Amino acid sequence: MILAGIDLGGTKIAVAIVEQASGRVLARSQAPTDSHEGPDAVLQRMAALVHTACGDASVAVTELAAVGLGVPGVYDLATGRTHFLPNLAGAWRDVPAGPVLRQALGRPVWLINDARAFVLAETLFGAGRGAHTVVGFTLGTGVGGGIAIGGRLFWGIDGTAGEIGHLTMDPDGPLCTCGNRGCLETYASGVAITAQAVQRLAEAPDSLLLHLAGGAAERVTPALVGQAAAAGDAVAQAILAHVTKYLGAGVANIVTTLSPDCVILGGSVANLGEQLLAPVRDIVRARCRAIPVDRVRIVQAQLGVDAGAIGAALWAGQQGEG
Repeated sequence: MILAGIDLGGTKIAVAIVEQASGRVLARSQAPTDSHEGPDAVLQRMAALVHTACGDASVAVTELAAVGLGVPGVYDLATGRTHFLPNLAGAWRDVPAGPVLRQALGRPVWLINDARAFVLAETLFGAGRGAHTVVGFTLGTGVGGGIAIGGRLFWGIDGTAGEIGHLTMDPDGPLCTCGNRGCLETYASGVAITAQAVQRLAEAPDSLLLHLAGGAAERVTPALVGQAAAAGDAVAQAILAHVTKYLGAGVANIVTTLSPDCVILGGSVANLGEQLLAPVRDIVRARCRAIPVDRVRIVQAQLGVDAGAIGAALWAGQQGEG
């Protein structure tokens, strides 16, 4: 069965033509989102990208079993309408994305949250392959996630299970964009890392990290923190320790609750690799006393930038299976 997956991001749209049985990507296409042009223009661009990718894969659009659309926010699965996509101009309130694409492509279209799409792809064909229970964390501008059991996503009420970024780590902690205080996202996201850098570098003008950022603390990225920490920079090492303290506790809470086979960390922050993973594993081992934690794999994602589109495609394929 051949499927198409669309990963709608704040800056770019990525499309993949995917073979369901193997997860193999047959062709890819992408373009800037340019959400300022409005939903109609963006949806037309998505349809054109599907046609382009199908052409590159020598697959007719009519041969696609289904199309999956991964969206960065809240949507209605039954109607295919988006409710709130905060990273897109106008937030896409009540946009009939599914019906419009269905009409444009002539194929069934199913929406899914982009973080959940990542988890499904990594579960079936990535770092979680072979595991029964998988929890995924997406650590980027924000923090998202999802839960998969037996190769299928666990949804909870209205598909909201897995909003890991909004675990409360400190009831009196920093204000989160969701309105709560002390969410994991306020400690372990890329935005949180930059905020930590701005705060700490104000008192460390000679820091290597500040030099690597061109003297502008607001330009600090997770990659620069990793580079500076590896070179022995005290500020960067303190930022990493702060991030892993809370991320490790968050992972430990999830492990204690679900006792999963595998926990997968993905996104730009997770690209720090063992600088992030090793201390998180240590914290989980120290905090999880009631389960066989040595049987829980905590690993980095494997599918890279393709994960969102692959997962959206696989999700659409599963809907056809009933």
